[in-house]
Amino acid sequence: MVRIEETIRKYGLIRNGDKVLIGVSGGPDSLVLLLKLAYLRSKMCLKLHIAHVNHNLRKDSIADASFVQRWAEKLNIPLSLKKLDPRILKKKGSIEEILREARMDFFIKIAKKIKADSVALGHNLEDQAETILMRLLRGTGLSGLAGISVKRNIKGVIFIRPLLETSRCQIDKFLKEKGIKPHIDSTNRQDLFLRNRIRHNLIPLLKKEYNRNIVRGLANLAESASYDYEYLDQIAKRSAKGNILRLNLKKITKLHPSILRLKLRQSIGYIQGNTRRISFTHVKEIEDLIFCRPGGAIVNLPKGICVQKTHAYLRFFKH
Repeated sequence: MVRIEETIRKYGLIRNGDKVLIGVSGGPDSLVLLLKLAYLRSKMCLKLHIAHVNHNLRKDSIADASFVQRWAEKLNIPLSLKKLDPRILKKKGSIEEILREARMDFFIKIAKKIKADSVALGHNLEDQAETILMRLLRGTGLSGLAGISVKRNIKGVIFIRPLLETSRCQIDKFLKEKGIKPHIDSTNRQDLFLRNRIRHNLIPLLKKEYNRNIVRGLANLAESASYDYEYLDQIAKRSAKGNILRLNLKKITKLHPSILRLKLRQSIGYIQGNTRRISFTHVKEIEDLIFCRPGGAIVNLPKGICVQKTHAYLRFFKH
């Protein structure tokens, strides 16, 4: 059973009369999300709009867009399409991350253009477990263990994930019962990306040798960590109040290390819009700046963000 309605009610993801932008790739998850929201359209008086991004990585990627377009026409839902420029892959960094940012930027642009109340994405229970394992392997703190948020504000746009408590097996079963075939991205079967290697190799090994309920266990960990992180984040926001880009050194040096680190991440997130690419090493370097380095010293972070120590303040700015 696909638990989308239960998840929507539990977290207050969608209200009656909302306009929802749906990110649809054509794969099983996003297709089920589209079909379920289309079913709820009359029941909740929803206004729906579809967004599809052609990553332009495969010769047959145009078929994904055509597949989504046919469903948009069949369900009588407006559609916005974007084809990525292949030159985007020349950027430095992870291909996964570059493509993700391009998708999110497009969704945010369309959501603001059509004045959507939220953007719905098709992440499921297994996606949550895979994300936790990815972050554990790379090294993460409490914020990383919180995993994928069921509801999150990104650059002024609310992103929701109504399928986050639904398993991939339930999604496949739903489509099979309806006699509907999704459009499968062939790269999902390859081990090119870390997520795919975790999906195809690590999780099956963990299920077989250690814990057959590892996916549910990791999802439970994410839920617990997200509540803990949210509570500590609220405490950090109330601590050492003032200009978020100019922290009082005397005040922040008295904070518990946990709250101080959250405070630093909040300042970085205020400039960057998120704290992606900010690692444990970066945070430790800022702490070293606060407690050990002289006034005038600067720490350079990814994406042109700088942190400077003055006589009385810690300044965050972008050059």
